[in-house]
Amino acid sequence: MSQDGRRAVLVTGAASGIGQAITKRLVDQDADVLAVDLNPANDGPGEPFGADLTTPEGNRAAVDAALERFGRLDAIVPNAGFQHVSPVADFPEERWDALLSILLTSPFLLSKYAWPALKDSGDGRIIVIASAHALTASPYKAGYVAAKHGALGLVKTLALEGAEHGILATAVCPGFVRTPLVEKQIADQAKAHNLPEEEVLEKVIVAPHAVKRLIEPEEVAEVVAFLLGPGARAFTGVPVTMDMGWTAR
Repeated sequence: MSQDGRRAVLVTGAASGIGQAITKRLVDQDADVLAVDLNPANDGPGEPFGADLTTPEGNRAAVDAALERFGRLDAIVPNAGFQHVSPVADFPEERWDALLSILLTSPFLLSKYAWPALKDSGDGRIIVIASAHALTASPYKAGYVAAKHGALGLVKTLALEGAEHGILATAVCPGFVRTPLVEKQIADQAKAHNLPEEEVLEKVIVAPHAVKRLIEPEEVAEVVAFLLGPGARAFTGVPVTMDMGWTAR
């Protein structure tokens, strides 16, 4: 953290949805934010940076860019991701590899490359945007569910190794959020469940929620802002669940 209290944060998947909402919320709090995306939004909040996070080079470049621009790095928020809906028997192997690469390997690599800077921060934070699917499962999402379960295991390990260095690690686990990622699932879910597209939201997507609504990206951003603040110093190695009662069953 800088002498004036400003934080330097790296957010991935920052061009839309949850990542964009997080970036805006942190910028509004006067944080310096590197807004990383494969196709960065040059007119969005934060400082845009383009990187292919399916590669080690892309992850290292993002960390290096944050350090170059801000001179420090206090927190990383791995959020980038996508979804693929398909039965196991038909699940494309390249989609499996890509899901694990972006949802699990990228958070690991970002943490690895940022580790020295997070130690130097004295109050380093790693906040992985996981999912309720880090805690439970749904059919037709083998790659996503496996990667999110792995991300929670990664967070627990990062928390144990980071404890002596002042690094805290948490996983934010929302239910279904109103994002382009969820909207793009509707046609695939309709096909998988043999339903009309107009019935998918109610009968498939929010069906696991006890409270039948989508979560707004800004709600996730508020949780991230809290986890980056002084009131969250007791949170590490845990899922922070905001799933509309999904996993209460």
